[in-house]
Formats: sequence, structure tokens, C-alpha cells
Amino acid sequence: MKLHTPDGNELMEVLHLEREGDQLVVRGTIMGTMPTKAVIRPENLRAAFSLLSLRLLFDIVCLLMTRRGKE
Repeated sequence: MKLHTPDGNELMEVLHLEREGDQLVVRGTIMGTMPTKAVIRPENLRAAFSLLSLRLLFDIVCLLMTRRGKE
């Protein structure tokens, strides 16, 4: 999965998600070259879910079903 800035530049590529103990570990590269490892703790994951609303969940499902014409 790639994350981009609003102007289309690649910010981060997530290469792998895994669980290590009571944490979720995100491995990837930043700016296309710098390897990184980010840790998401349970309290941060709960905070992320609190940002979701029913409308946003519906929008996410709709986005998953859309096709992108140009990359």
C-alpha cells in the first residue's frame, strides 16, 4: 500500500504488517528509499477506530469498489 501527499508524491510504502506481542508493527519505506518500522500500540489503535464514523465506513467501502483510471 502506498501513501501519497496531496500533490501526488509518494510519502510511504507499507510493505508488511505484523503483530509483535501486544503491538502492530508496520514495515515499509519512506520517500521511496528510507526503510522504517513503526509501532502501533493498542491505545493508539483504539484511538484510530474512534476516528471512524458510519458515514466514513460507508465511504471506505465505496472507495474499495471504485476503479482508478490513471496511476
